[in-house]
Amino acid sequence: MFDVHKVEVDFAGRTLTLETGQLARQADAAVKASYGDTVVLCTAVCEDRPNPNVDFMPLRVDFEEKMYAVGRIPGGFFKREGRPSEEATLICRKIDRPIRPLVPKGLRNELQVICTALSAENQNAVDVVAMIGAAAAMHLSRVPFEGPFAAAEVGWLDGELILNPSFEEKEAGQMELLVAAGPMGVLQVEMGGQEVPEDIVLQGIEMAAAACQPVAEVMEELRQQAGKPKAEFPLWEPAPEIREALEARADEIGQAVQAADKAERAAALDPIVEELTEQFSDEYPDARHQISEAMAAVTREQMRALLLNERRRVDGRAPDQIRPLQAEAGLLPRTHGSGLFTRGETQVLSLTTLGAVRDQKLVRTLEEEEYHRFMHHYNFPPFCTGEARALRGASRREIGHGALVKRSLERMLPPEEEFPYTIRVVSEVLESNGSSSMASTCASSLSLMDAGVPIKAAVAGISVGLVYESEDNYLLLTDIQGLEDAAGDMDFKVTGTESGVNGLHLDIKAKGLPSAVLAEGLQQAKHARLEILETMNATISGPRAELSPYAPRMTVLTVPPDKIGMVIGPGGKTIRRFEEEFEVKIDVEDDGQVFLFGESAEGVEKARAAIHDLTRDVQVGEVFTGKVVTITDFGAFVEILPGRDGLLHISDLEQKRTERVEDVVSVGDEVQVKVIEVEPGGKMKLSRKALLERDHGENRGGDSSRRPRRNSGKPSHRGNESSNGGRPRRRYEAPKDDEEPGSGAYFRDKKR
Repeated sequence: MFDVHKVEVDFAGRTLTLETGQLARQADAAVKASYGDTVVLCTAVCEDRPNPNVDFMPLRVDFEEKMYAVGRIPGGFFKREGRPSEEATLICRKIDRPIRPLVPKGLRNELQVICTALSAENQNAVDVVAMIGAAAAMHLSRVPFEGPFAAAEVGWLDGELILNPSFEEKEAGQMELLVAAGPMGVLQVEMGGQEVPEDIVLQGIEMAAAACQPVAEVMEELRQQAGKPKAEFPLWEPAPEIREALEARADEIGQAVQAADKAERAAALDPIVEELTEQFSDEYPDARHQISEAMAAVTREQMRALLLNERRRVDGRAPDQIRPLQAEAGLLPRTHGSGLFTRGETQVLSLTTLGAVRDQKLVRTLEEEEYHRFMHHYNFPPFCTGEARALRGASRREIGHGALVKRSLERMLPPEEEFPYTIRVVSEVLESNGSSSMASTCASSLSLMDAGVPIKAAVAGISVGLVYESEDNYLLLTDIQGLEDAAGDMDFKVTGTESGVNGLHLDIKAKGLPSAVLAEGLQQAKHARLEILETMNATISGPRAELSPYAPRMTVLTVPPDKIGMVIGPGGKTIRRFEEEFEVKIDVEDDGQVFLFGESAEGVEKARAAIHDLTRDVQVGEVFTGKVVTITDFGAFVEILPGRDGLLHISDLEQKRTERVEDVVSVGDEVQVKVIEVEPGGKMKLSRKALLERDHGENRGGDSSRRPRRNSGKPSHRGNESSNGGRPRRRYEAPKDDEEPGSGAYFRDKKR
């Protein structure tokens, strides 16, 4: 029998259960965290021996996004989960950040936390349950972990703060706030919102932090029942002789760190490292690494003393002063939009591209299956910090920073009904010395406006740092540079507009912070944000009135849902013909919305008119000049509108009796006809004779029986565009060229 231990706690009106002893018993600690129907297995394992090949605390966090948790089979050929999605990577970062400051920095034993989603439902967020389970596993393990902590979410909907909102409530609300906290204080804050007032943000942080305390208490209760004794792991530190050699030169190092320019500072510190490396290399094979670590520690001490004791920054700025700012828009001729933002030695170029509806990104996670119309990608190449290294795929850091900027901007976009483009913004970090993600927010806002995207307001971002000794002795620093970030205790990134906060991201090195410090940080960030927005608005005060001439054109019309089949045609034949003829892309939604996208405004308009004519109601008595497409013994079929033809019976060809249809018309001829009958199913009967009778009466003696002229021109009749409807759930996809017509589903789900 298993020796199972379980604790329960009321968490926002629902029962949270933490259980250990039944599953994964060979891990150092394993906790099954259950919250409603969301269940996550969290394990913590630490190797017995230090890894001699690493020079950092080797903590790795993995979140396993298993599709069986929501009863789905993964797509793709292999039908199994592959590399983590971006959404899974973001959950890994959420779990990692509050754990890292509570583990000794000198630990060199490989430490891994794995969270596996076993069951998931939309009512209870899987990332919150994974964070709680991971904290419990670390607390029960033998790892020297200074926990416990818990995590909670807060939404803001209709003026009310909601603890642990459902997925639907988060989607409908103005704020999604995630907080990790414990008895030591707040460890992590992450938020996306729409111009949320600072006081509401602070109330949300305090609500979430308070909700975390009972959960942390039951973790301690579970540890008393089933926790392992904390082991004495050896902690790495530089050799005493090396540390003493650097401390002896502390004054010299203190002078060097006060250089305002990063290159100048490096030029003063590098000779010290080289000199000491040569001195100790015979005794210590890894002398350079040890000296670099000791140098970082001494530099940190000098920086903190300068800030806390003298209230002075290394570059001479006041604590709330921003480095010189510069903003530009419209730098590149062929991109749809571009923006360049420079703050001190941090510089980011953001580029906007507008695409068709079919360019939207399909996101499949445990909580959603939906198409996203806005993407932001953040790139951090090695040259931006003066380094040379191999280029790889996007790192976890790059994915995280890109997601922060996306959260900050996406609620400022116009509704899809008003601006149906798919939007991709790429931020290229060209220089980095502190908070390139916040510079990316500013550059991306400039780029969107330059592209003519009608965003609701400009968005800016700033990072506020902190040097913290106690609640009575700390200093907040606006616009921290890299050295201040390394020496400080907090990197508090805040984005927003003139009206409120759009995004938050808190990284801390301290073991918890009081909410009062965060409240002060929010206000300091607000003042800086308003100053940055002044610079941005002086460059471009609003979205451009016209799109770039190189941006594609798009329009939307709505057809009756029962006529969608006419637009698609058998096996997608009609829609493919329109795409080829007018050089456009056409996306059809199941509610009748048709999105037309093309490089040429003329082509888009022709396609719009053709689809409108194809689906509009034809009235008896209308006259068209159409093209003969088929001839039979009993008459001819005349295409009067693109994709729509009617029967011109042999008896309606001329006033006199006609023996053979070919005597009057041939395939390809243009002929003027009148609609004389429209059946309920849409079939039409046409007459040429009725028009000849009219012409005969109006033009006596005229040749009313002349042969029609042959011409391959297009019908000239045009109609009015239908109004745009609401947002659909499914979208038509034309089959690929190598697929059989009708071989697949023509619609795909928009949202689960």
